[in-house]
Amino acid sequence: MGKLKLVVFDWAGTTVDYGCFAPVAAFDKAFRAFGVQPTMDEIRAPMGMLKRDHIRAMLQMEGVAAQWQAQAGKPAAESDVEAIYRVFEEKLMESLSDYAAPKPGVVDAAAQLRGMGLQIGSTTGYTDSMMAVVVPAAAQQGYAPDYWCSPDSAGGFGRPYPYMIFRNMQQFGVQDVREVVKVGDTVSDIREGKNAGVRSLGVIEGSSVLGLTQAEFHALSADARAQACARARQTFLDAGADDVLQTIADLPAWIAAQG
Repeated sequence: MGKLKLVVFDWAGTTVDYGCFAPVAAFDKAFRAFGVQPTMDEIRAPMGMLKRDHIRAMLQMEGVAAQWQAQAGKPAAESDVEAIYRVFEEKLMESLSDYAAPKPGVVDAAAQLRGMGLQIGSTTGYTDSMMAVVVPAAAQQGYAPDYWCSPDSAGGFGRPYPYMIFRNMQQFGVQDVREVVKVGDTVSDIREGKNAGVRSLGVIEGSSVLGLTQAEFHALSADARAQACARARQTFLDAGADDVLQTIADLPAWIAAQG
């Protein structure tokens, strides 16, 4: 394998927004506005996808589809996707700046990676207008990757399509997918990385897969915490992850071990 030159991070749940709660809350409010009450598992299952694709995926779930049919008297159409998306975007934009704090260890890890000579890129399920809020808010708190790419910059093709990763490679002139590692907190992140042919890592603590606030995670008993982390690890491995990190702080050592 080639020596790693580029790390491509996800944003919410990976580098900022511990637990990936900003989009979860907005999806919940958006669906409830139409009389549908999705479960947290239903909301989180497509996490990491382009947000319209996320809504489409939820509307195809048996429980959500049944509630929609009961409320609307017909299956959801593409116009309904757009209607839900408009509410989602409004609710998300109202709170987005409150969910841009870097996760523990992220700022130090980024500094270490740069010291090792790596470039730091990123992809996201957010749109450019959402990132216009998140990027400066995160930068004010110490985290600023060298480049970011949303689905808007890739022809509207979000995860699990690989094109945002390819845009990162193009930005830094990286020719070989073996020189890239993708790090994310959702199944969609892993699939994006595998579709791009790059090494793909899941991160457990603060992830959407784990789905806990920092306080909730630390309030767990040692056994419950170990079980929750084991379930998250297996979810990433089942999605095809090459490896799974406990925290972002573990990434520099993981990269150093690759030689």
